[in-house]
Amino acid sequence: MSAPTPFVKMNGAGNDFVVVNALDRTFTPEAAQVRAMADRQTGEGFDQLIAIEPSTTADAFMRVWNADGGAVETCGNALRCVGWMLLQAGGGDSVVIDTLAGPATARQAGPDRITVDMGPPRLDWQDIPLAEEMDTRGIELQVGPIDAPLIHTPGAVSMGNPHVVFFTDRLDDAFVTGSGSLIEHHPLFPEGVNVGFAHVLAPDRIRLRVWERGAGLTKACGTGACAALVAACRRGLTGRRAVMVVDGGELEIDWDEASGHVFMTGPVEVERTGTLSL
Repeated sequence: MSAPTPFVKMNGAGNDFVVVNALDRTFTPEAAQVRAMADRQTGEGFDQLIAIEPSTTADAFMRVWNADGGAVETCGNALRCVGWMLLQAGGGDSVVIDTLAGPATARQAGPDRITVDMGPPRLDWQDIPLAEEMDTRGIELQVGPIDAPLIHTPGAVSMGNPHVVFFTDRLDDAFVTGSGSLIEHHPLFPEGVNVGFAHVLAPDRIRLRVWERGAGLTKACGTGACAALVAACRRGLTGRRAVMVVDGGELEIDWDEASGHVFMTGPVEVERTGTLSL
């Protein structure tokens, strides 16, 4: 039996994580161990498990596992939490965090608030990726009867991980869960997909719920909020900046015209500390 592994439980706008410092010790849980730890009844309970690892090209490398045990490229809300931890430890004004989706820069944006440069959105069908060529402003996908679909023609965006965003005022749990779970593994998405349901309230305000690939319905999805703003802006539904109202709070998203990068600002919260026994 290995020594217990300390962790910090954090959340970003309600999207919650167990964060492990793996800078000085390796942390390589198996999928079954991740699922057990993620269980909210019998484990620690989380949407994602995060390991902060050494990096030769950045201040740290962030590794992400979803609650289903699968490793994924990145997580926007977790980038804020890890950024906050590294800024607290290092005392600088910005840190670079590498991920499987590439590097992101985090900066302090006020007390317990962090801004992350999420980089440019990837908008080509092969970058999402999709199984066939389509215009990603509105792809050929619908839920419901062919002649009267409930939702249809979502925008597709990659923020280092794949997203589709439907524009609808149907945001109840049953609809989001039913439709999201149906689309997550649709053959159009060879790597699976995160499914956003966005209700545009104003040109600078969107109510958003996200069915996350491998995690289900979460209180917030940072990359999903970025993807929803980009998809809405490309359709002319919003400007390049908007407040995304998610179940766990609000995220400010800015698709910067000059750089083409998407910036996400939002809260971080430390819930508790503990140890894992693997």
